Amino acid sequence: MNLVTDTLIALVALLHVYIVVLEMFLWETPYGRRVFRTTPEFAAAAKVLAANQGLYNAFLAAGLFWGLWLGDGHDGWHIKLFFLACVAAAGIFGGYTANRRIFFVQGLPAIIALVLMHLQG
Repeated sequence: MNLVTDTLIALVALLHVYIVVLEMFLWETPYGRRVFRTTPEFAAAAKVLAANQGLYNAFLAAGLFWGLWLGDGHDGWHIKLFFLACVAAAGIFGGYTANRRIFFVQGLPAIIALVLMHLQG
C-alpha cells in the first residue's frame, strides 16, 4: 500500500484512540464536556453510554491497526477496507443523526482513505 494511504489510515486509527480516551476516561472532565459540548448533568447521566461508544471506537482503531500490521497483502487490504468502511458508515450516520461535524472529523477521512485504497488497486 502507498505510504500516504497507510499514513491516513494510521491517522484515522489514532483519531479513534483519542475518541476512546475521551469517551471512556475523560467524558465527565471539563475537557471532555467541552469537546462534546455537554453539561455536567448530561455527562453524568450518559457516562455509561459514552463508555460503551468508546469501546466500539476501540474496536475500530484495533481493526485499522491490525490491517496496517498485516501490510499490503490480500488479508491486510481487506481488513483495512472493512474497518474503514465501518468508520465511514459511523461517520455518515453520526453526521446525519447527531452532529454534522462527526461526518467531517470521522467519516470524510475514512472515505478519502477508501478512495485512495481503491485507486491504488
